[in-house]
Amino acid sequence: MRPSQWSLARQLLALQLLLLSLVVVVGAVVVFVETRRDTEDRARDRVVAVAESLAVSPYVLEQARSVDPARELAPYAERVRRETRVDFVVFMAPDRTRFSHPDPVQIGRPFIGTIAPALAGETFTETYAGTLGPSVRAVAPVSSPDGRVAALVAVGITTEAISRELVRQLSTLLLVVLLAFAAAFAGAVLVSRRLRRQTHGLGPAEITRMYEYYDAVLHSVREGLVLVDRRRRVQLVNDEARELLGLPAAGVVGAEAALLGLSPSLADVLASGRPAHDEIHLAGDRVLVVNQRPAVWEGRPLGTVATLRDHTDLQELSGELDSTRAFAESLRSQAHEAANRLHTMVSLIEMGRAAEAVAFATAELEVAQRLTDRVVASVDEPVLSALLLGKSAQASERGVELEITDDTFVRSLRRLPPRDLVTVVGNLVDNAIDAAAEGSAPRRVSVTVRDNGAELLVRVADTGSGLDPEQMADAFRRGWSTKAAPAPHGRGLGLALVGQVVRRHGGSVEVGRDAGAVFTVRLPVVAAEAEPDVEPEVEPEVEPEEVP
Repeated sequence: MRPSQWSLARQLLALQLLLLSLVVVVGAVVVFVETRRDTEDRARDRVVAVAESLAVSPYVLEQARSVDPARELAPYAERVRRETRVDFVVFMAPDRTRFSHPDPVQIGRPFIGTIAPALAGETFTETYAGTLGPSVRAVAPVSSPDGRVAALVAVGITTEAISRELVRQLSTLLLVVLLAFAAAFAGAVLVSRRLRRQTHGLGPAEITRMYEYYDAVLHSVREGLVLVDRRRRVQLVNDEARELLGLPAAGVVGAEAALLGLSPSLADVLASGRPAHDEIHLAGDRVLVVNQRPAVWEGRPLGTVATLRDHTDLQELSGELDSTRAFAESLRSQAHEAANRLHTMVSLIEMGRAAEAVAFATAELEVAQRLTDRVVASVDEPVLSALLLGKSAQASERGVELEITDDTFVRSLRRLPPRDLVTVVGNLVDNAIDAAAEGSAPRRVSVTVRDNGAELLVRVADTGSGLDPEQMADAFRRGWSTKAAPAPHGRGLGLALVGQVVRRHGGSVEVGRDAGAVFTVRLPVVAAEAEPDVEPEVEPEVEPEEVP
């Protein structure tokens, strides 16, 4: 496998070992140079100290003036050489004649090296190749009391001896370097193993590709995605989730889920970490379907993953579909009833009781026609007309009288979408019918929908039990309901959707009490045409013609 295909942990280990080797080699070279310099400096200091101490010795001066200086100075020099651990101690006359030397053959021969500074009375050092080879030497003058140079003393250590001393020091240094390298190698291996566990043995190219693909997927999917860790802090939120939840572009990651400013029900789901399956929640003016599951890796819990889907349009369309379905169902039931009435009238005619047949037919027709004429004359919006007629039939089936007030008047609306109108009126009427059906007789629901050109007023009153004052504040909260019967997505969504539409259009809603509950919604609207703000004329009721 090529190095470029290694895992990130293996590549990091190789780089660490290469770097450690380079550091160790460079450090060893630097230490070698410094150690060699220190060794030479110590050798030079030693020969200078020995030479100067011998140069001021009265014994050396006395023997240098004797008839045969070599007889006493030669053994003395050897004794000093052994005690001070130098390689040579040479006493000589000012004319270079040696009085002593480690090699007795060299005694009496001229000294090889520089002596001029010493003859001038100065102690100096040099590195010079003499009879014993290259050496670091010091030459000092032996002066008489009158200041004349009576003799010279040279003390030296060969470079070979210095090298031997350096090798002894480097062996210890090498051992320290090897121990340091071994410790660094062990640390690099431990770091590599930990990194391997954290990266799951992936290489840099795989990690880069995975990040690029995952990041592209997370920010391009049409579902919102929110990852919350075990401490209930947000660790990831994609673009769709930011838009659905109305979150800012910064400051979300790392924040507590309960402090994101979401609706109470949605904040509870994210903050609690409980599992959720297709739950309906409101977020601003949106209806969201929320699913949440725990995130687990190799049996270890990491947090939770929540997915969000926008079902605002679908929820509103389903409400409109429910209204249409109810209207169709009522038409089907009315067709069934019409067939029964037709059979009744045919039977009356066959029995020769035509007058009773006419009276029976016109009585049923008058009630239905009166409601239809009122709705058609007062409401120009076809969706709202169909909704009111359907709800009237639905209420009649449940034993509730649906009354459209005389001041109901709606022209064609431009700024208010028909589906929002269906959401508001349909949910309010449905709740009113449910409340009136559970109450005592007379069971009645009164509906007023009035457009004055600038504002649409929807008022729905029922004869049910009404709402207590402490319940009014919670009536438009998602999940709150006075009904105990289960529903596909839970109870308490209808009024929450009404409140959502009201907030989206900048309207207002009031909850009052009369015989039962009275809900009043005001929405700002723009009329399709500039028409005078007049109440519609109510056409006089026409008595049905008698059937001949």
